[in-house]
Amino acid sequence: MPSPLSADRPAAQPPGRGPVDALISQTRRLKGDVKAVRRDTRAEGADPQERWQRALCDLALHQLSDLDEHLAQLRDGPAPAPPAPHEAAAAEHPDTVGAAPSGSLLSRVGSAEWNLLTDEANWSGELYGILGLDPAASPLTLDELPSLVLDEDRPKLTAMVTDCLVDAKPIDGEFHVVRPDGSVRTVHMMGEPVLGPDGGTTSMWAVLRDVSELRRHRRTVRETRDSFHRHQQQARTEQRLAAEWQQAVLPPWRGSLRLPRRGRRTLDLAARSLPSATNSLIGGDWYDALELPDGDTLLGVGDLTGQGVTVASGMSMLLGAVRGLAMAGTQPGRLMACLNQLLDATGQPALGSAVCCRYRPATRTLVWAQAGHPAPLLYRDGTGRALHAPDGVLLGATTGAAYGQAEVTLEPGDLLLLRTDALVPGHEGTAAVDRLLDLAPRLDAARTAQDCLRVVVEECGETERQDDACVLIAKVSN
Repeated sequence: MPSPLSADRPAAQPPGRGPVDALISQTRRLKGDVKAVRRDTRAEGADPQERWQRALCDLALHQLSDLDEHLAQLRDGPAPAPPAPHEAAAAEHPDTVGAAPSGSLLSRVGSAEWNLLTDEANWSGELYGILGLDPAASPLTLDELPSLVLDEDRPKLTAMVTDCLVDAKPIDGEFHVVRPDGSVRTVHMMGEPVLGPDGGTTSMWAVLRDVSELRRHRRTVRETRDSFHRHQQQARTEQRLAAEWQQAVLPPWRGSLRLPRRGRRTLDLAARSLPSATNSLIGGDWYDALELPDGDTLLGVGDLTGQGVTVASGMSMLLGAVRGLAMAGTQPGRLMACLNQLLDATGQPALGSAVCCRYRPATRTLVWAQAGHPAPLLYRDGTGRALHAPDGVLLGATTGAAYGQAEVTLEPGDLLLLRTDALVPGHEGTAAVDRLLDLAPRLDAARTAQDCLRVVVEECGETERQDDACVLIAKVSN
């Protein structure tokens, strides 16, 4: 890096304008592209990844602006040297002589040469601005320069200068300076010795750059990246806890189960929880089947709004209440009213839907109630229909809501299908019901509840849905 201030070397001439102008044009086009990307990110987004992306864009724009200004300086040559102190003092506005406009990148890059033979120093006008010094003052010598540097950085600067002057090593390092106004700036210094004819060091030439803004942008990127990583780790931990919670609460069915009562087969059961293909967080879908003390069987499915650990804990609370009330003999309509009161009184209000059925095998009677939930589907002799739903609003929606209940008598071989809303991807309401009812011939041909479940899962798919779902199938034993 030859010194343009060295008396024994000619000043470096700027390269041809054409190639540099082309580089400047490319840089400005790239800046425009980055700005377009930046506009697509939200300034105050709640997502840590969005904040990290915007910080990266800001850093890239800052560096491209630096490159643009550097190329302009390369094309136009170095700025004029500041006037002698006595000339600057006589000028009308001495603080603007020989310096780049305030706030521009060029005002953040300065140069200096320290002559070891004469103990003189020559500074560019920009260096005075970087260090916050009066351009009318004499430039600081190498011995005086550390007086501006933070105490903890002085050994680093001294070592760099010593290595350069004694061992002819290039300088490339950063330190912090305290300007007279008390502000602290980060300065990056690059330099090398200027050798005389005898090979000895005659002076030291350096370029000093104020990189405070660049370091601030990099720090922002680092902090937002760390925040993003912490958010990811927290999300993974929350997902794992929610999954473990769900697995601990839902019955661990891995095949066709029967609920024996004195050795008698009553219902053939199978159930499946189907996760979302687009969301990694556990939802509030649940299913349950439980043999009750009086010989009845509880069947239920439901969905609690939301995702994550909070919803998983709420789902476990709701499921525990369902089991406790059913074990105490509470009928489905009254059971729903109690669940509604529970959600209405909880510290973290939520909405839920559910179907609860109580099946008495002695009479093959099914008593059921619903809260804003799809009605069970009944398949018999190769055809299917949705049961007529009694009145019932979403759980947690209205204080003191009343819930009706309905009763239907089942026959041997009948099949009940209970589900949550998202079981049939891309279909809602009657469209989802019609698609499931179309499976009646295939379900009629299936021998067991597990075979029926396999038909439903194959038809509805396991990886296409936008939300979690679950399905419970109960087949009345012959």
